Amino acid sequence: MKKQKKGLTGWLKEIGIMILLVIIVNFGIDIYHTRSTVSGVAPELIAVSVQGNNIDLIKMSEKKPVLVYFWGIWCPVCTTVTPYVNFISHHYQVVSVALTSGSADRVLQYLHAKKYSSTTINDPKGLISHKWSVSVTPSIFVVNKGKITSVTTGFTTPFGMWVRLFFS
Repeated sequence: MKKQKKGLTGWLKEIGIMILLVIIVNFGIDIYHTRSTVSGVAPELIAVSVQGNNIDLIKMSEKKPVLVYFWGIWCPVCTTVTPYVNFISHHYQVVSVALTSGSADRVLQYLHAKKYSSTTINDPKGLISHKWSVSVTPSIFVVNKGKITSVTTGFTTPFGMWVRLFFS
């Protein structure tokens, strides 16, 4: 039997199916990773950033949604996602939490070296991340009016963050 050649439509159909499968698998993995994270009312987060700013997450979220980003200097995926979070921070409220990344000075030096400007809280012992039940880095929460409206883990894009903020 002679094998038929695929036309452009056939290739596009296969590519579309592959993209859909990747999206479904990623969505499933995200659901699995976020199954034990907090939901509903956001845990209280009152702290001083490594930049010296007072932060009250619930108060910040009253007028506009806040993206809360848990990451670590040691996290390989974070090295790709953090620049996107920094970009988003120029347009939306962002609070990043540096998880077990050393002293506040070390985190601040890292932020300066990478030219990141998002407000960052140091969580050297993982107490904040424990309170939020974060088990995967990076983890991103969107908090609006004191409630968690979205949770995602692992790699995400600026568009993904924007969609989550826009629809929260």
